[in-house]
Amino acid sequence: MRNKKVLFITQSAAIAALYVVLTLLANALGLANYAIQVRFSEALTILPYFTPSAIPGLFVGCIVSNILTGCHPIDTVFGSLATLVGAIITYLVAHGFKMPGSEGYRCKSTLRKWLCPIPPIVANIIVVPQVIRYCYGSEDSVSFLMLTVGAGEIISCMILGMILLYALESRNVGNKIFGTSNN
Repeated sequence: MRNKKVLFITQSAAIAALYVVLTLLANALGLANYAIQVRFSEALTILPYFTPSAIPGLFVGCIVSNILTGCHPIDTVFGSLATLVGAIITYLVAHGFKMPGSEGYRCKSTLRKWLCPIPPIVANIIVVPQVIRYCYGSEDSVSFLMLTVGAGEIISCMILGMILLYALESRNVGNKIFGTSNN
């Protein structure tokens, strides 16, 4: 029992650290903030497909990333909550309402795989435009910001995220790293 908790915490910490590093890389390239955000780290939002430890990992990684990139405190709170909600719903899409740690569940549905990037995309489309207007004083309309945020999220979560999912799954890396198999 204790080893599972240690593994869960270790995986969460590794995912958080990777999220931070990828966000800082995107930030250095000028891609992590503003209306169109292409955070490479958002590709990691697919990881709840493989493991529930991705949920706190993504949440903490987003908090730390937003702090380190100088985001407004309200952006840090609500942007991170959007990531948390997206991660939880992604896990539920992939695994149904099975509790983490339940044995024997395998996602065999290709549709579920392709639905997994949708929750973080939608969560960010709803939250981030409001934050951009309120915290950063954007004069752009909310609908325009939803479009631009959505474009960045589709690139990050759907395109990069699905490339990551299939790369991990095709080499059975999900099983090797996370101790799960969703084939």
